[in-house]
Amino acid sequence: MQTKIVKIGGIKIGGGNPVAVQSMLNADPTDFPASARQLRRLLAAGCEIIRIAVPNLVSLATFRRLRAKFPAVPLVADIHFDWRLAVAAAEFADKIRINPGNLGSSENLKKVVVACCEKKIPIRVGVNAGSLEKGLKGNPAQKLAASALRNIRQIEKLGFKNLVISAKSSDVKTSVEANRILARKMNYPLHLGITEAGSAKFGTLKSAAGIGSLLLDGIGDTLRISLTDSPEKEVEAAWDLLRACGIRKRGIEVVSCPTCGRCEVDLIPLVKKVERAVAAIPHNLKIAVMGCVVNGPGEAAHADFALVGGRRQFAIYRKGKFVKSVSEKNALAKFLETIKNNFDF
Repeated sequence: MQTKIVKIGGIKIGGGNPVAVQSMLNADPTDFPASARQLRRLLAAGCEIIRIAVPNLVSLATFRRLRAKFPAVPLVADIHFDWRLAVAAAEFADKIRINPGNLGSSENLKKVVVACCEKKIPIRVGVNAGSLEKGLKGNPAQKLAASALRNIRQIEKLGFKNLVISAKSSDVKTSVEANRILARKMNYPLHLGITEAGSAKFGTLKSAAGIGSLLLDGIGDTLRISLTDSPEKEVEAAWDLLRACGIRKRGIEVVSCPTCGRCEVDLIPLVKKVERAVAAIPHNLKIAVMGCVVNGPGEAAHADFALVGGRRQFAIYRKGKFVKSVSEKNALAKFLETIKNNFDF
């Protein structure tokens, strides 16, 4: 579903532009060196938009220094409660993230809107299921969507329409339903996420179920996979999800069979070794490692490189074409050698 285009620094979201990957620094926002180091790691991981908490004046100073050090990186100031910090951050942020309901008054919200309008930067209106205003009707998803729409209308009345919207819950079904409602009722870009999703294991699963459902519906213009873990893992998981949904590709995709009684090679440890060995290849490649002839040749036809096992030996394929047969003992080395002959890593 195509939405209007919003520009965040050098990144455009909405309007059919690629779904952008976001994360958020969790380094101490008053510690500039630690924040700068983490920001560099996020960029290396493929993060395209970086959000930074600004809870006080010291963290505002850190944000300003990060802006000066990384002038080309889209930086978002995350503000709660203190409208004055939002107005100050608008001087050098590429976007301001607020929850209008916790700024204290409509007059405070107006001051933030005026500042963003003057600097021509967007506002992300973020509403969470855990902090909704009273008086909303309907089920949890309907209340979440209604809160977002109420905030949108309030800001639109001030003549401001440079908006990105997010409506998040820790409940997957609530998040999905709320975003589907919003996609039907407005055309602003949607930032997708499952808030407070949890640790890397279960949080990734919840995010994949919720965000993935929306992406496959054509809903969503930017996303963050929120994990109780390092931000770099959030970015890695986001790219994995986009690749799994067939939306964007970055890095290596390894396709492998789950194994069954037909498998005549020791596939599970081999797949793990292949994944580790090819992780550093700086190219978008699909690599298949299969354990028998049922699906092996078919997957080989769709992969850049494939290793197909059977009867204690393997066949190597390149773009669906047979290259050579190798013993199981030498399969990994010969397979990597074949890839290296085409790509440096």
